[in-house]
Amino acid sequence: MTKDELLVTLKNIVKPYIQDEEAFINLTENTDFINDLKINSANLVDVVLDVEDEFDIEIDNDAMEKMLSVKAAIDIITTKLNEK
Repeated sequence: MTKDELLVTLKNIVKPYIQDEEAFINLTENTDFINDLKINSANLVDVVLDVEDEFDIEIDNDAMEKMLSVKAAIDIITTKLNEK
């Protein structure tokens, strides 16, 4: 899976949880889930669970705590997929 495909999939996963539509439209690797998209911490857990289901991976607590931006999420997903 390419980085662009990963970004599209991730965008679809976070869409139900966003509170800032404009930030979502302009989503890039530098987008922060909490500060830019206004996703609250409870919904961030839902995002992580949805990512696990979508990619059939397991994200441990350490990785979950680091998954605060689009770039961090892509890096973590890529690492987990490569470990499979």
